Amino acid sequence: MTSQPPSAPMSTDIVAKVLSESLPYIKRFHGKTIVIKYGGNAMTEEVLQRSFAHDVVLLKLIGLNPIVVHGGGPQIDEALRRVGKQGTFIQGMRVTDADTMEVVEWVLGGQVQQDIVLMINEAGGKAVGLTGKDGSMIEAVKKLMPNKDDPTRPLDIGFVGDIKSIDPSVVKALQDDQFIPVISPIGYGEDGLAYNINADVVAGKMAEVLGAEKLLMMTNTPGVLDKDGKLLRHLSAKTIDALFADGTISGGMLPKISSALDAARNGVKSVHVVDGRVPHCLLLEILTDRGVGTMISSH
Repeated sequence: MTSQPPSAPMSTDIVAKVLSESLPYIKRFHGKTIVIKYGGNAMTEEVLQRSFAHDVVLLKLIGLNPIVVHGGGPQIDEALRRVGKQGTFIQGMRVTDADTMEVVEWVLGGQVQQDIVLMINEAGGKAVGLTGKDGSMIEAVKKLMPNKDDPTRPLDIGFVGDIKSIDPSVVKALQDDQFIPVISPIGYGEDGLAYNINADVVAGKMAEVLGAEKLLMMTNTPGVLDKDGKLLRHLSAKTIDALFADGTISGGMLPKISSALDAARNGVKSVHVVDGRVPHCLLLEILTDRGVGTMISSH
């Protein structure tokens, strides 16, 4: 194993400038809730995992209230492959039969969640894992997808849910005791069954219900890109509608941007799609003048 070359030391004036630049942001966001959708490369590369855990703990220690909602698509796909199943998607949503839902529950609510909890705790935080079942937090209803071929017959994609309601009591109680909630996107239905809910949707709705100051969605791109691959630094509701219509935003980015826009329209102060491949992207986005993604506003 080769050792990494040492990074060039920063001059003291640069260090001082960075630290002083963060002060107004620390003051502005002290005591405020920040919801973070954690996914993509940041979940699978060790350097980025450590960077993420460090950032979350630091944010908590300086007085912000981070809440983590995680995905786990690659981990679910790998687990399905091991049991001989192939993941399929319709309009960016995973088709989830009963066997797949069983895998989703033990991967998200078990393996992935506990890995994140342990990682944050090792970095000096106090994380607690939750699913939507805990504290009756996320009530779900079965999600039916629009059928382009026959609008009168929506598509049933199995145990996939839409959010009916969120009771954030357990999250608030954990926050008040200085814990960092780590939420798996699994809800419960009136039928007593578990439902897989898109993590972007859960993060967006959780940010709305908690009146979060910020919603940050980590992704595997620099942010939202136009058709030429150029980063769009600011998007409004009007421009997002146009990007949906012409197919610029499609696939897995659809629920992400839809949820971000809904959150912006429903009281979340600012919503950002950030590049999770950039080490310490959370600190850069929240505590410095230099953003690392796309900001979404309701107007």
